[in-house]
Amino acid sequence: MRLRRLRKSPNIREIFADSKIRKDKLVMPMFVDENITKREEIRNMPDIYRFPQEQLVEKAKEYEELGVKSILLFGVPKHKDAMGSASYDNHGIVQRTIREIKEETDLAIFSDLCLCEYTDHGHCGLIKGAKIDNDSTLDVYAKIATSYAEAGADGVAPSGMMDGQVRRIRKGLDDAGFEETLILAYSAKFASAMYSPFRDAVHSTPSFGDRRTYQMNYLSTREAIREVELDVEEGADVVMVKPALFYLDIIKEVRNRFLLPIAAYNVSAEYSIIRSAAKNGIIDLDSVIDESLSSIFRAGADIVISYFTEYLLKAEKN
Repeated sequence: MRLRRLRKSPNIREIFADSKIRKDKLVMPMFVDENITKREEIRNMPDIYRFPQEQLVEKAKEYEELGVKSILLFGVPKHKDAMGSASYDNHGIVQRTIREIKEETDLAIFSDLCLCEYTDHGHCGLIKGAKIDNDSTLDVYAKIATSYAEAGADGVAPSGMMDGQVRRIRKGLDDAGFEETLILAYSAKFASAMYSPFRDAVHSTPSFGDRRTYQMNYLSTREAIREVELDVEEGADVVMVKPALFYLDIIKEVRNRFLLPIAAYNVSAEYSIIRSAAKNGIIDLDSVIDESLSSIFRAGADIVISYFTEYLLKAEKN
């Protein structure tokens, strides 16, 4: 037996590869900021920007021409308060942006659903005393979901990790007549050190404490599977593992147990570490992007949310 026969040339390797990056299954995150008038590069995330509404819509059109099929939209509002009330304003920055992108493109829009960008305390839920109150937060999540669906979002992506969030959002959407709106659930979202650049992007660092009482303990596999199982039972259409690269084992375990589509979020620091290492001559950027994203698909992800989406598609065009 000589297995090297299957590796003897580029064409042979390509023919017999059992996994590969699917460019049409990459999702590009985008940030719309109500407080700026021109695009601003996000600190520690080279070539990733916050955009004012009009410029983001133009960028979305550019992405569609490039071959991007879907985006994950995040918003930064002018007004923040304890209730995160700007999050469910039908005329809010995300809702307005969804409407305009839908008028100008055929992109599939998934809209991140959380309160951390909208609260003055930076937590993902409402506060009672010194604690994040799970159940009162659920009603707000349902209001946000409905406002996104009314604006035209194809799917909502609840990321707050509140217990029962998928069930409450599904009920809210169905009661409002949006039975066809997808729920892409952040089902196994871990309390990770890999989110720091993102928190700079949307100004969502908590003003006190941390998020470990609601995000997943990275030492637990079985609890992650229980979280996914509950989201499936509550009506999730897609389940997500976040982060991706440090949690390939979780992606694989979810793939082995469930038939639903699996999303994986290739998060901000995963992006920034690779870009920084390439800038310093430690790695070859293109090779490591290819290897890292291939590993996520190989583990079992159906779609990958990645800040490398634009880079990859531009490289393919060139």
